[in-house]
Amino acid sequence: MNNQTKVPHSVKSNILRNGAMVAMNEALVLGSVRQHVLTEAAEAANARLEVEIVERKRAEESLRISEVRYRRFFEMASDGILVVDPASAAVTDANPQMTRLTGRPRDQLVGRQLWEIGLLGDAAASRRLLTQLESLGEIHLEELPLDRLDGHHQTVEVVAISYREEDLPVFKINIRDITGRKLADDMLRRNEALFAAIIELSPAGVFVLDAKFRLQQVNPKAMHVFKNVHPLIGRDFGEILDILWPNPPADEVIGIFRHTLETGEPYRSPEFTERRKDTGIEEVYEYQTLSVTLPDGERGLVCFFNNITERKNSEAAQRRLDVMTASNVKLKKEIVRRQAVEESLQRNQQLQILLLEQSKQQEELLRDLSHRVLHAQEDERNRISRELHDVISQNFIGINVSIATLGNGDPAADPEEFQRKIASTQEIVEDSVKRVHDFARELRPAVLDDLGLIPALHSHLRTFMKETGIRSTLSAFAGIEQANGSMRTALYRIAQEALTNISRHAQASQAAVRITLLDGVVQMEIQDDGIGFEVAGNSHAVKANRLGLLGMKERIEMLGGCFQIESHPGRGTIVRVSVSNLCP
Repeated sequence: MNNQTKVPHSVKSNILRNGAMVAMNEALVLGSVRQHVLTEAAEAANARLEVEIVERKRAEESLRISEVRYRRFFEMASDGILVVDPASAAVTDANPQMTRLTGRPRDQLVGRQLWEIGLLGDAAASRRLLTQLESLGEIHLEELPLDRLDGHHQTVEVVAISYREEDLPVFKINIRDITGRKLADDMLRRNEALFAAIIELSPAGVFVLDAKFRLQQVNPKAMHVFKNVHPLIGRDFGEILDILWPNPPADEVIGIFRHTLETGEPYRSPEFTERRKDTGIEEVYEYQTLSVTLPDGERGLVCFFNNITERKNSEAAQRRLDVMTASNVKLKKEIVRRQAVEESLQRNQQLQILLLEQSKQQEELLRDLSHRVLHAQEDERNRISRELHDVISQNFIGINVSIATLGNGDPAADPEEFQRKIASTQEIVEDSVKRVHDFARELRPAVLDDLGLIPALHSHLRTFMKETGIRSTLSAFAGIEQANGSMRTALYRIAQEALTNISRHAQASQAAVRITLLDGVVQMEIQDDGIGFEVAGNSHAVKANRLGLLGMKERIEMLGGCFQIESHPGRGTIVRVSVSNLCP
């Protein structure tokens, strides 16, 4: 008999039914879990897709902003910029400054070779330049000719670089007009030649020492004093004196010269009598030292001297003759003759003194003008430096800080705050561009070249009224725009300087600029209703640092014109310039 207990059939059915229900419940639970997991996975995938879409849009917007910013800087660059395809050697892009430099619109630049737009002389020169650039990667060339479309010749500086864009080679060529700088260099060379000519033609002996106490120049009148010194030019002047004179007087002269060189105080010597070491001959001199600014801008010393040994000997002979006149008529006649010779010598001496004084006055005038020009240049450089440091640099620092903040932030955390920061950065960039534009306009307003003199003056007067509150008007005949560029630039700068003087000194409420043409003569007047001044005491730039008046006068005189000022205390001022109608 089986020992296992027999389970009733009803119980077995219940057990089976309950097991089936448990299995079904477990299957339902597993299906629900699986569905939940699939739903979460789908939601996570959608979230990642949305993030990728946002990041892609942000990247596209950043790229667009970067491209706009690059284009803006490209368009606003003060240098002319050309982009050249190395394969075809043709220009593929050019900024507006190239149009101003060449006189050619953009569509006459793009697609052309460099020599076809006036930069190089011929196709061979263009090929050589591009071949060299491809080999070196960067080229810097100075004083290249650039011919405008109107035939005007310019001198430019070229900086060219080779880089890759989307894995393709590209040449970028920056072109800067250095015509003005070359003219300044030419003027410096002319000043050096003038300085040398003044020394060479002086009736007295003249030599020049530099700041390091070295002999730099000796005129023919002075050469006989240094004839036994070799080498001479570039040698320390203390060594030269030790060769020519005994130590005590040589040391005294060295001390006097160094004092003038260090302090700027002039010195006029009494008679200097001493026996020379190189010849053994006793000679008598008188000399004068002056501190000057040499043509290279360094401080130097000029010494004017005369060998009066013959004159002193003549005076001694005269005294001896006076003693003998009482007893010898023949000697008396000889004395009369010698007196005539002495008078002639005195007249020559007076003439020498007069010429020396004139030479000194010319030297002082040249030195004073050189100092003032240097101070004016340094003031302008300081102003530009302050503008760049205080405004442009600070804006760029702000841009850098904003970009760093954007880079450290989480766009997804607070999109609105992120967009606000982007907008703030854009405002700083736009302000920087505006300030650079204003700065460039102060140096040279683009409207003067692009639209002409009358629009440029209208634009300047609007800015002038806004900044000063002085009501200003302009009247001009339309034909003035036919005048050449030099004349229009001179008239604009004179009006600009006159208005600046009005705002600074006139205490005026109204100003008027009038340009008229009468009998072929262009006349411009700038009139104000201010306090006026005494013209006789202010018409020269050497008084009260009136370099502005001197600048206006020299600008119009360079064109062959005339400059006048009419003013009386309490009755306002009229600045008037006249010049023949100069057509291009």
